[in-house]
Amino acid sequence: MSSPIASVLPHIEIETSPTPQWTVIWLHGLGADGNDFASIVPELGLKKDLAVRFLFPHAPSIPITCNNGFVMPGWYDILYFDNINRHADEAGILESREALRALITRENQRGIATSHIILAGFSQGGAMAYTAGLTHPEKLAGIMALSTYLPAPKLIESELNAANSQTAVFAAHGVQDPVVPYALGEQALKYVAQGRPTEWHSYNMQHSVCLEELQAIGKWLNSRFTADK
Repeated sequence: MSSPIASVLPHIEIETSPTPQWTVIWLHGLGADGNDFASIVPELGLKKDLAVRFLFPHAPSIPITCNNGFVMPGWYDILYFDNINRHADEAGILESREALRALITRENQRGIATSHIILAGFSQGGAMAYTAGLTHPEKLAGIMALSTYLPAPKLIESELNAANSQTAVFAAHGVQDPVVPYALGEQALKYVAQGRPTEWHSYNMQHSVCLEELQAIGKWLNSRFTADK
C-alpha cells in the first residue's frame, strides 16, 4: 500500500542562525513524528558560526501490515518479517522518496544547493535516508543513518546513482537493539561502505539514541559543513 504523502511534507523547521547555508533533513522512525528529534539540535555542539536549517518532516499515518494493520505514522508499509529481514512496500518507499525529493527541491529554491544538504534518519527514517540518498541524482553533503537497515536492497541496487558514489556516510547502531537487529545495521554498512567515506559507531544501548552518539553526530556534521564551503 502506498503512502498518501503530500508533495511537500509537513515539518518542523529550526534554524541555528539567519540565512542558512546548509540543510539537514532528519526523518523519524515508525510510529513517531518530527518532534522526536527536533529537541536535540542544541545537544549537537555545532560550531557557532554555522548557519544550518534543520527540517524534521512528519510521515503520514498509514496501516502497517506487520502490526496487524494498525494505523501509525510511517514512511512505508512493512509487509512481513523473514528471519531478521523486513519486507517493505516498495511503492510506499518510492512515494516517500519523491516527497523527500520535493523537500530537497524546495531547499534548492530557497538557496541551498543539493551539495549542502544532508539526509538523516532514525530506524525507518534512516532506511529512507539510505534509499533516497544512494539513489539521488545530485550529490548530497552526506547521509546519516541511525539504528537502521536497507529496506529494499534490489530497488537501491537497480537505481544507484553515481552522483553519490563517494558521498560521506555516518552510521550508528545499538548493540542490544531488539527492534532493528545490530546485524542489519552491519549488513547495510557493508553495502554502503563500498567506495564511500564511512563512519561507523556502535553503542551499548537498545533501539534509541544516546548522548555520546549525539556528540559524535555533531562532530561529523561540523566536518561535513566545513568540507565544501
